[in-house]
Amino acid sequence: MMKHVNHERLRQLRLYGMAKGLEALERLPDRSQLAFDEQLGTLIEREAAERANTALASRLKRARLRQTACLEDLDLRTPRGLDRGVVRELATGRWVKENRPVLITGPTGIGKTWLACALGNQAAREGHSVLYTRLTRLLDDLATARLDGSLARMLRRIARLDLLILDDWAMTELTAAQRLDLMEVIDDRHDRAATMLATQVPVANWHRLIGDATYADAILDRLVHRAYRIDLHGDSMRRTKADAASETPDT
Repeated sequence: MMKHVNHERLRQLRLYGMAKGLEALERLPDRSQLAFDEQLGTLIEREAAERANTALASRLKRARLRQTACLEDLDLRTPRGLDRGVVRELATGRWVKENRPVLITGPTGIGKTWLACALGNQAAREGHSVLYTRLTRLLDDLATARLDGSLARMLRRIARLDLLILDDWAMTELTAAQRLDLMEVIDDRHDRAATMLATQVPVANWHRLIGDATYADAILDRLVHRAYRIDLHGDSMRRTKADAASETPDT
């Protein structure tokens, strides 16, 4: 009876990891040979692991990463301009702690979004708050927030993110209101948090698409300065994989 009471009490206290650890200990045939400190240590480790896993799952859910990707699965064999040294440096996560931007450019299908999501996944695993969104969606959300009076609150929430990933950056020319909103977002994060951009538009064209020289200078100065640059090139990996799949004989 005491066993069941202990399990129930642990769950009431939301010590789910310890409850699972206790169940595992009870199944050990040689549990009596373990000292009390060893058993307690096992329960504490299970609880710590359970909380870490729960927190990571929550961060990944809030991140809304478009693709399930992790750096361990990164394809470095396909020629597309990936610098192994830059990849190794980004994998350390120091760039997030140092509030540095990352700019990923290249043609459609080359793997920009996948790489951005893999880096976002890595940042979440290291305990950072992450959000993935397309630039057009972010700007639409900011415009809606202005109308309902929640713009300041939304800007504060974005500013607090450790990593903001903006996909499909600079795909169309911005309106005056969009330039203003984007400037607010970028300025709030400059030297305070990490921002990642992914786009098929070359950096040289960003100034024109922002639309106003003064705003463009201010925004790009905050993004391009100190940024890690990943310029991908080559054939579409989506097309290559689709062609390979179609050529695979049926078995």
